[in-house]
Amino acid sequence: MISTVFDNFTAPPSSKLLGWHLLDARPKDGWIRIGFDGKRDFCNPAGFVQGGILSAMLDDTMGPAVFAMTEGRLYTATITMTVNFLVPARPGMIVGEAKVTQLGKTVAFVEGRLTAEDGTLLATATTSARLVETAKAVRYDER
Repeated sequence: MISTVFDNFTAPPSSKLLGWHLLDARPKDGWIRIGFDGKRDFCNPAGFVQGGILSAMLDDTMGPAVFAMTEGRLYTATITMTVNFLVPARPGMIVGEAKVTQLGKTVAFVEGRLTAEDGTLLATATTSARLVETAKAVRYDER
């Protein structure tokens, strides 16, 4: 894997909770692959990973695609996100992939997908996100 802006990046608490880890990236192409830990703690009463958690995984894949593409200069604030749940997600490794489809001056458009460890397509998403200079983005406080 090539060097990316994430090499010296401290993941925020929400990403750590999801088990976020970079698997691969092609920043110049606006493409990224992220691994997540589909913990049993994330399951609904039916035993599947809850949809809101899957949506968070998608959001935490699509935003980093922009961050990597801009070499960490631009942070995304989600404006809209449409998620399509295709197959229930069982606990275990979940892989997110995202591709920046358009990077404008103030808004980015990104497509994402989640797959199970065996390659089964679980969910897809599209997002439009406001672009914010990373230096001006609100930082979380690790107290």
